[in-house]
Formats: sequence, C-alpha cells, structure tokens
Amino acid sequence: MNKFILGLLWFGVGQILIWYQTNGQFIWPWAKKHPIWMAIIFSFPISYGFILGTKYIVEHFGGTLWPGRFIGFSIGIVAFTLLTYGHMGEGITAKTAISLVLAITLVLVQILWK
Repeated sequence: MNKFILGLLWFGVGQILIWYQTNGQFIWPWAKKHPIWMAIIFSFPISYGFILGTKYIVEHFGGTLWPGRFIGFSIGIVAFTLLTYGHMGEGITAKTAISLVLAITLVLVQILWK
C-alpha cells in the first residue's frame, strides 16, 4: 500500500478515536463519569495514529511537513462531521457544508499541486 494511503488511514484512525475520546461523554454514561479513564485509554492509540500518519504523509511528500498538517486537519473535519451527524443527529448547515468543501479543497491542493 502506498505511503499516502497509509498516512490517510492512520490520520483517520486518530481523528475517529479523538472524536470518541472527547465526545464519548455525550454518548455513554460511563465515559461521562470517568474522563480520566477516557484520557488514559485513548491517549496511546490516538498519539500513535497521528505519529504514523505524519510519518507516511511526510515521506510521501518528500520530507515536507505542511501537507500532513492540512491533510490531518481536513480528515478531522470530515470525521467530525460524519460522527457528529451519526451519533448526535446534528445536521449539516450551510456553514458546515462550506467548511467541508474548504477542507476537501485543502486536501486536493496538497495532492494535486506539484
């Protein structure tokens, strides 16, 4: 599998896990009562996911850090949107839709602009 795809996958894992870590308190009573355990349980896999995501994206882009920052941010926006809609039922407003388009545009600029 190429490094770019691996980087995207690892950033996706990190962003999904961080959504559950910070917003699990609104879904599960246990998470609301035990925030320290949520931090302990999720901290290692989130950090590891972001470290590997950064590694593979930086390698793919020849040692440049900026593309990974924009790509990680954009994946976070998309993951947040999907998970928030799926778990919390919060719809996509015009403002959110524009933000999603901008996030996707950031990724496309990093991928397509040589």
